[in-house]
Amino acid sequence: MKRLIGALAGLTVFASPALAGCGDDPGPCEIKGGNYELALPEGDIASPPVVMFLHGAGGTGAKAMKNKTLMNSLLSRGYAVVAPTGSRKFRNSPGFVWNFFPDWDGRDETQFLVDVADDAAKRFDLDRDRILLAGFSAGAFMVTYLACDTPGAFAAYAPVSGGFWRPQPEMCIGPVRLFQTHGWSDKTVPLEGRVLGNGRFEQGDIFAGLELWRATNECDGQNPDSTSKTGDFMRRKWSDCEGGSALEMALFPGGHKVPAGWSDMVLDWFEAQNNG
Repeated sequence: MKRLIGALAGLTVFASPALAGCGDDPGPCEIKGGNYELALPEGDIASPPVVMFLHGAGGTGAKAMKNKTLMNSLLSRGYAVVAPTGSRKFRNSPGFVWNFFPDWDGRDETQFLVDVADDAAKRFDLDRDRILLAGFSAGAFMVTYLACDTPGAFAAYAPVSGGFWRPQPEMCIGPVRLFQTHGWSDKTVPLEGRVLGNGRFEQGDIFAGLELWRATNECDGQNPDSTSKTGDFMRRKWSDCEGGSALEMALFPGGHKVPAGWSDMVLDWFEAQNNG
């Protein structure tokens, strides 16, 4: 397990000037079991929708909020941003990683994230029914496992640069709305996965994960129903699936990062699900 934590060293977050703490309070919002950061959109927006964004390994909610470009792009769309902090200490750094691996002991991250959503919605009058759970790298692993095990916890899911680990689950609980984004040349979490910890652990194959999602959503066939481009993003969409579900993938010509343009693309998708 320690070797796996060490292997996550490259799965870090970005840095730039801080945006928020807990609303007007510069410190984080404290709840039982942990804390989260929150930033509200400008203007008088009643019960705004939410993006809950999960940091990469070695990060915190506060560090996630320092990605000013990403956070401002979400806030400018009228979304509140909630950034919780993972529970596992990351090596000798002050940062943390998510307790996503199925056989790890420790905090129940799913329950914690549900509690964060409930607390933030009540405390800041947010729309609990319109929360997109997104995450980068190790945060994307957490998003993926939570979506598989508890699909109804959030309205939709958007993992960036992360998926399942091998052996991936044989099945997930039920249909989901999920938008997968990944870099074509990602070397930290390659599309095909990689072996870590002297063979003890394996990152999963993103395309194998998509096969599981198609089965989970009861999609009719393997091939996408449509392909399209949004800027540099090459998109593949499966539409002939269980009612209320949604599945799409976007590849971009880059490495291990949250790419420019991701937030607008994913929020357009998320809003289409809510209006559909």
